[in-house]
Formats: sequence, C-alpha cells, structure tokens
Amino acid sequence: MKPLRLLLLLPLWLACLSLPAAESRPNIVILYADDMGYGDLGAQNPDSKIPTPHLDKLASQGMRFTDAHSSSGICTPSRYALLTGRFHWRKMHGIVNSFDKPVLDEADTTLPELLKTQGYRTACIGKWHLGWNWDDILKPGAEPVMDARGRHRVFASGDFDWGKPVSGGPLSHGFDYYFGDDVPNFPPYAWFENDRVITVPSEPLTITPETREGNWEARPGPMTPGWDFYAVVPRLRDQAVKWIGQQKGKEGPFFLYVPFNSPHAPIVPTNEFTGKSQAGGYGDFMVQTDAKAGQILQALEANGFADNTLVIFSADNGAEHYAYPRIQNFGHRSSGPLRGVKRDLHEGGHRLPFVVRWPGVVKPGTVSDALTSQVDILATVAAIIGAEIPAGSANDSYNQLPVWKENAPSPRTTIVHNTKEDAYALRHQNWLLVAAKSGAQSKVPAWYNEEFGYAKNEHEGELYDLSTDLAQKHNLYAEKPDKVKELTGLLEQVRSKGQVR
Repeated sequence: MKPLRLLLLLPLWLACLSLPAAESRPNIVILYADDMGYGDLGAQNPDSKIPTPHLDKLASQGMRFTDAHSSSGICTPSRYALLTGRFHWRKMHGIVNSFDKPVLDEADTTLPELLKTQGYRTACIGKWHLGWNWDDILKPGAEPVMDARGRHRVFASGDFDWGKPVSGGPLSHGFDYYFGDDVPNFPPYAWFENDRVITVPSEPLTITPETREGNWEARPGPMTPGWDFYAVVPRLRDQAVKWIGQQKGKEGPFFLYVPFNSPHAPIVPTNEFTGKSQAGGYGDFMVQTDAKAGQILQALEANGFADNTLVIFSADNGAEHYAYPRIQNFGHRSSGPLRGVKRDLHEGGHRLPFVVRWPGVVKPGTVSDALTSQVDILATVAAIIGAEIPAGSANDSYNQLPVWKENAPSPRTTIVHNTKEDAYALRHQNWLLVAAKSGAQSKVPAWYNEEFGYAKNEHEGELYDLSTDLAQKHNLYAEKPDKVKELTGLLEQVRSKGQVR
C-alpha cells in the first residue's frame, strides 16, 4: 500500500489537526493543453495568427514563464511527470497505447494523493492517457488482432464486459472523480465516468467527415454509436464548468485537473470557431481551446472561487509536425522563435506556455525567465499546503514558490530532456547539450532548414548557448569539447539519482 493511502484512511478530524490556515490552502486548478506550441500563446508571440484573449488575460493576471518545460516531447510521459514530480525517463519513454496497462503504480505518489492528505476534494476531467487495467473487463479468451499496417492491436467491442468497473485509472491514483474520453484518437471511443465506461462502444470506428487540418490519426477499435469527435471539447468544457459549480457551499478546498484533448489531432473545431483565426483549422481549434479555458475561468469567477484559486496553465509538449506547413500556408509559427516541434529534443518540443495566477500572492503582469519544469509543480504545491513529501517520491521536483511569490532566481539549474529511449539532452544554466546525432525526432522538411538557416549536423551531438542562440542555429559541439565533456558527465550524474530527493 502506498504510504499516503494509510494517511487517507485516518479519521478526518485527525488529518485536520495538521492543516494550515484556510487562506494558505487555495483551491488549485491545472489547465493542461495537448500539443500546443510555445508560439501558440498570443502573449508571447507578437506575430501570432491565433487570438488567445482568455489565456492572454490569465497571463496578465499572474506570472508568465518564458523558460518552462515539460518532461517529454510526447503525451503520456509528460503527464506522468507532472503528476508525480519525477522525470518520466526514470521509468519509461513512450506513450500508453490503446488498451495498455497503467504507467502509474503503487510506488508512485501523485499530486492528488498528496492534496487529499490536506483535505482536498480532487477531480480530473479530460484526457487521462496514463492507462487502465483493461484485464478487469476483458472476457476470457478474447485476443486482439493487428491492424492493416501491423502496428497496433485492435480489440472488438464484444471482447469486453463494459458494465464492469476498470481499475488503474484516475480513481486509483488520488482522484475522487473522473470524467473524460481517456484519449481522443484512441479506442474505446466512449465516455468514462469514474471507473466505468458509461456509453457502450458497441460498433467499430467509422470516420466519414474530413478534419479541418491534417489526418484523423484515430486508431481502429470499438466506438459508441454516433460518436462525434467535434462534440468532445464542448462536452469536457461543460463537465468542468458543472463540477466547479457543484463545489459551491462545500467545506474545504478542491483540486481540479483539466487535461485538454485539444488542440491535438484530430483537429475538429466546431462551426462556431471555424475561421476565427488566420492559421487554418489548427488555429481555429486553438481559438476553441482558449475559449474553453476562458469558460472554466469564468466558472471560477461566477461561483466565487477566483480570488482563492491558484490556476496553472501549461501544455504537455510542442505542436505536432503540421506546424511546418502552417508556416508556409499561414505565416504562423507554433513554436515561435524556437527550433523543433512535438517529440524533439530541440526547444520547440518541450519549452511551452506556462502561466501561474494566484490573486494576492503572485504579482499580476510579471514575466519570469526562471528555469522551471512541470515536475516542480508537486513540490511547490506541497510547500503551499504544508504537506510532507513521502520518502522516495517526487525525486526531481524543486519548490518554486519563491519564484512565484517574489520572482526570485530558480532553484533549478538543470533539466534532462528525453523522448526516445536512446536520445537525451541536458539543459544546464544557459547551455543545451543534445547527446544524440540530432535533436530532431520529428522529420524536418528540407525547405524549413534552408529557409531558416539550419545546416546538417556533422558531429556526434549538438551544443548550444541559449543565452545568445535561442533558435539553436550555431552548433558549438566541435568548438567546445571541454563543455561537452562537462555536460556529458553531468547528464550521467542526473540520470543516476534523483535531483532533489
């Protein structure tokens, strides 16, 4: 049993003895976009073709970070790291595929579990993508087949008993409530509530309409009859707004984690948002994502929670490779001044929008260049609520509260970036070492390299001084062998043990 589970079983009056004063226990809301680039937030891209008025307003009301990073350049690992305060590569590298097992286990202390020790009600509404124990409902003898390309397992609807609960999801890891579709482009295409699938996916996936941009990227498998990809964002928005309203009048603080399924593919903005940007279908979907965030923030205001709620906004990784033709077609750079996109070790894969608003604590309108990682959220929240982090947990999480409150220097000087098992990068102070032949994990079009001045790397790795070369155009790997040696040694050191505890 997890150490925190024992505490959760104590009588509520005993837990309350250690609670800080109410005013030091704010409600906490994390809004987590999916595949959103650094340059997709209007507040930090003066040349943006995508209006994001609600998120820009949020940034003006709090602190906007310009050097904040996800743990990975892809979905599942970043979510794991955010919720555990531990770099994902200490455990895994890839995503959870359709009907895969959970990546979280009993040894992982999660942010909602920590918050529950201090009396928080907890909810997750949106994209989970951390796995479930599907064997709980898999019928005896049921076996998947491989898809037409031989890449993914495909189960039939009749392989599962959809009326039974499924463990290993949000309720197994600290959340009191869950609502969502798990992963927007993976089966089962159905709605989940708590530990059950509540709309039976009784037929195979069929797709007929076109997306607004790119491909469907929807894997074959069971689908709820009439499943409408365009209706997912509105439904998740409405459920989040509803849950916030239900907290009014209840005792104690709450934690709401809203992992968006947008602007991830399939790119499906509703008609209301079509044409609202100057960046095509993705731009319109990003406008809808901004509007969803705005409606959730408005729900906090309408229910009297805004003044005592800490809001954190960020994203799991950079924009998908469709960002390249978006430059050609619309003149919009989803990565802003950065090199790279989703999956990449280059900055555009993991340097992301990061905004913190906490009225009366975080000074409005501040911009911080402090180095920060999403893994730091857990230790920072622990400091806010006065919770002790259990031994062996949150190995890489720094307390960034002095940065949030006073714009102080960051306690973090080093981050290890990783997407694939055999490719790492190390950020240390202003230096970035790519300990791989290339920091590009997604294919880069030749026209892009030519237009923006990127030469083929002739060396075994890459080295950049980000203080003078944020766009990562000048590879110093051959010129500074001593720095390469120093950073290579530091990378090995960080990989060998937790950064903080």
